[in-house]
Amino acid sequence: MLESLLGSTTRERVLMFILARDSGYGTEIGRFFAVDLAPVQKQLEKLEAGGVLVSQPVGRTRVYRFNPRFAFRAELLALLSKALAFYPPDVRLALTVNRRRPRRTRKPG
Repeated sequence: MLESLLGSTTRERVLMFILARDSGYGTEIGRFFAVDLAPVQKQLEKLEAGGVLVSQPVGRTRVYRFNPRFAFRAELLALLSKALAFYPPDVRLALTVNRRRPRRTRKPG
């Protein structure tokens, strides 16, 4: 939907994922959208270099989130939120459901 403004579909997907879940890492984003890891990582690096995202290491994983000091943060989030409202309901629901808790010990199956 916003690829003409943002430059690529992958960049739009990365920003939407981080908008919906407040943070994310490359593998998680790639798995969610069923795309290769390399283009996702490339977009994350470009967005961080541009100041849109910031990252911090969590163990061996680099977690990205929106840069609170980015000059156009409020406007970008408003645009992305508006675009998210036009996504199909199933995609919107899948994006906003955020299960990151580990499974219960000795849980069957």
